[in-house]
Amino acid sequence: MGEAHHDREPGARLTLRQLALAGVGWAAIGVEALDELADDLAGKVGVDASEMRSAVRDAAVSWRRDAERLGARGDDAVDHVLERLGLARQDEVDELTLRVAQLEHRLRLLEAERARAGD
Repeated sequence: MGEAHHDREPGARLTLRQLALAGVGWAAIGVEALDELADDLAGKVGVDASEMRSAVRDAAVSWRRDAERLGARGDDAVDHVLERLGLARQDEVDELTLRVAQLEHRLRLLEAERARAGD
């Protein structure tokens, strides 16, 4: 059961990443580029260019909103996925590495003090 759950998570993570990247891409496209895209699509599909421009602009506005919402909640989503996978963020690993190094140093100091007291 644990393996099946583990197998699903990478796909969900990839989908979230793809969605975020697509949203950022749409959000970065300017109005002129959107109009060019709409005109090109209208010609290929055979619909009115102004209707296609309106539809493409509406889609871009929606993607921008979604990208902003994902950006605001992106860290929470990443944290949730990492937690479900049992993985740690790099800053958590770095903090634990520092704490272990500090404990090792304190242990060496205590061992040295004990060795001096035993002499």
